[in-house]
Amino acid sequence: MKLFRIFFIVLLSFGWIHGAAASDNRPLAQTVLDGLENQYAGRSFFAEFKQTSILTALDISETASGKAWFSHPGKMKWQYLAPERHDIITNGQTLWIFRPDENQVMIGDAAPFFASGAGGAFLSDISKIRDNFSVSVTETTDQWVELQLDAPPENTEIQSIRIQVNRTDFQIQTVTTVNTAKDITRFELSDIQFQDMPDHWFEFEIPSGTHIIDMN
Repeated sequence: MKLFRIFFIVLLSFGWIHGAAASDNRPLAQTVLDGLENQYAGRSFFAEFKQTSILTALDISETASGKAWFSHPGKMKWQYLAPERHDIITNGQTLWIFRPDENQVMIGDAAPFFASGAGGAFLSDISKIRDNFSVSVTETTDQWVELQLDAPPENTEIQSIRIQVNRTDFQIQTVTTVNTAKDITRFELSDIQFQDMPDHWFEFEIPSGTHIIDMN
């Protein structure tokens, strides 16, 4: 549960990032950013994911996996299949966290989490990267480029986020987040598919008898 809470903060804070810049690679960073926008901007996509979460202070790690859907702007659904089933869903206005094994749903306002480019502004609205962050290159190989996004230091949760981008098709391969406590969350994305998605996929109808927790 502790690692889930850490991931939840990370997921909803994708837009608040603070890290070191590498301005020498600015032309390459802009080229990769152009490729990302051409590939993702305004498009809905599906991905399978594997997640590794490390609670550094306690030397605890957990893995999880599932499927995720993202739609412009600000809509997303994370469906965790292992080690336990739960869903994180938002239509850009309301946020639901459904844990069927506990017969529980948490409901909150999505707006605070999406302020200043948080949350879906990264994966469900790729244009927010250019709007809100300076972009630098931290590492390159023949196959991929790693970008770091830098924002003002007002953030008190996230230390850095780096994204690994395929050089050929500009698809995002990994997202690695380090918070201010040095806890690490890494997502490996695979089987990325661009497809139309109806808005109702990002709504949640609460099953009868489910215990409701208000997060507002």
